[in-house]
Amino acid sequence: MDLDAYVAEHGHQWRRLELLCDRRRLDVDEIDEMVLLYQRTATHLSALRSRAPDPALVSRLSQLVLRARARITGRQRASWSTVGRFLTVGFPGAVYRAWPWWCAVATGFSLLSGFLIWYVAGNPGTAAAFIGPDAAADLVDSGFAGYYTEFSAPTFAFHLWTHNAWIAAQCLAAGVLVVPVLYLLWQNALNIGVVGGVMVSYGRSDVFFGLITPHGLLELTGVFVAAGVGLRTAWAWISPPDHLGRGRSVAEAGRSAILVAVGLVGLFAVSALLEAFVTPAPVPVALRVGVGAAVWLGFFAYVVLLGRRAVAVERLPVERTDPWLAELWPSTDPTRAWHPTHRPPPTHRPPPTHRPH
Repeated sequence: MDLDAYVAEHGHQWRRLELLCDRRRLDVDEIDEMVLLYQRTATHLSALRSRAPDPALVSRLSQLVLRARARITGRQRASWSTVGRFLTVGFPGAVYRAWPWWCAVATGFSLLSGFLIWYVAGNPGTAAAFIGPDAAADLVDSGFAGYYTEFSAPTFAFHLWTHNAWIAAQCLAAGVLVVPVLYLLWQNALNIGVVGGVMVSYGRSDVFFGLITPHGLLELTGVFVAAGVGLRTAWAWISPPDHLGRGRSVAEAGRSAILVAVGLVGLFAVSALLEAFVTPAPVPVALRVGVGAAVWLGFFAYVVLLGRRAVAVERLPVERTDPWLAELWPSTDPTRAWHPTHRPPPTHRPPPTHRPH
């Protein structure tokens, strides 16, 4: 390819496209011209990369193509409506869609923790083997209750927020590997089982459940959701649906996991506030547990009501759904596939026939 001749032949089109990109307002004809020049310039760029990869010219055309694409498609700006859609559609829908997974995780975790509490409480030597007799006695006397008042409430809340969010991020990121998620769940179940078993064996079950319940209901639910969504991603890779390839199946599960990860940041912030301010509060145990249970039930109602509605809207025909929903959760039905840049083809009707009078 003669590079100088190629530039001389098409340079005026590139300069015209640059001029159109710099204009603040375009009329209809100019928009059509920009689309045409964008397509031609993208073709020129592809030809130059394959035949005469001049770095300076390729860089110039690449930037020009990107500018033209951004001008044509428009730049999506963050807005409160986007946040509202995420809170009312995106996050609850993603959690609701994965409910069989995180409910299964919650059931297994609860059964395992309950068994460990029962076993450790009935075998005091087991607790001594795990943490030692002196540590067990200190835990019962002041260690367990003192944990919630050791630091100032704001500092404690921030530490809990980041710690729990990190655990959830590990479950979501490593979910496709399965084993790391199961290991994290085992660690948490073992910790609850040993500490709970020690407290029960010393007759302090009221202290244990009175302190762990107010925040633990919401906090552990967040961990269960993260683990369940992570394992759901792994299953999308192990056994993808028949109508989806493995790559597309994992990609869709991964997009849902990202929505859950962002939403859980807020959930763990609420649970951290409960643990730092409500759990150690000098009020009756029933009141502390009631506050924690109310917040937990509120989260369940939020997921069930809004999540069910979001999934129901997703299953409607594309013409009746909001485009944002279709972009967020592409339909798995190939007959209902939608993309925000797609438009239904115009209906061509035959011109009316004029009969001579």
